[in-house]
Amino acid sequence: MICIIAERAARQRTAPEYEVQTVFDTQQDYYQLLYVGWRGNKRDFGCILHIDIKGGKIWIQHDGTEEGIANRLVKMGVPKQDIVLAFHEPEVRQLTDFGTGDAITH
Repeated sequence: MICIIAERAARQRTAPEYEVQTVFDTQQDYYQLLYVGWRGNKRDFGCILHIDIKGGKIWIQHDGTEEGIANRLVKMGVPKQDIVLAFHEPEVRQLTDFGTGDAITH
């Protein structure tokens, strides 16, 4: 997961006003890609990508990428049932080809 996010950080469009940061918590298996900085006199901060690993599944909490990290993972050979689109309501997840995360409720 770290290499995917680090690669994405390197490709992320940057501006002089803000920087792209990676946050890797390998103890808890939380991974994020953020932007932080200032645009003029306005604070600019946001999450581009947030992924957790829980119960042996990849939980995509937020995905602000163009390609969609789930699609990238599938292309890399990760089975769809091992990917949970956690940004969807549990009822909606059942309608996708991806995992539902029923075993873990977070």
